[in-house]
Amino acid sequence: MRVVLQRVKAASVTVEGTVVGQIEKGLLLLVGIHESDTEEQLPYMVSKITELRIFEDESGKMNESLLDQGGAILSVSQFTLYGDTTKGRRPNFMKAARPEKAEPLFNQFNQELRHKGLKVETGQFGAMMDVSLINDGPVTLIIDSK
Repeated sequence: MRVVLQRVKAASVTVEGTVVGQIEKGLLLLVGIHESDTEEQLPYMVSKITELRIFEDESGKMNESLLDQGGAILSVSQFTLYGDTTKGRRPNFMKAARPEKAEPLFNQFNQELRHKGLKVETGQFGAMMDVSLINDGPVTLIIDSK
């Protein structure tokens, strides 16, 4: 599993002109599921994402987590995170999990984030989505389960 995490002041995702997910302060997660991923990776990823100290405390230092701050998450599925560009000019997406495997894992991942007491909005799995954000910092990290 690979997640591109961005600390945001606001973020939204739109499908065919309709906003399907929207948050204020929190994290935008672009989530890729690898063909070999299983539910065993989910607790690590959920813990890492929710407990990363990437929010500023009263002294302006990055010492607080999303759980400390009480922010929200906008989680967007993104199979292209496993695009292989080593050969040719067209990415190969063979390492990305097929939708029938990826969608249940993506849904379970979001459910586990909700179990932490967080507001979690999502995009629409498999749809063409327009993602808008105001990156805060900017702070952008890549987290891999392997």
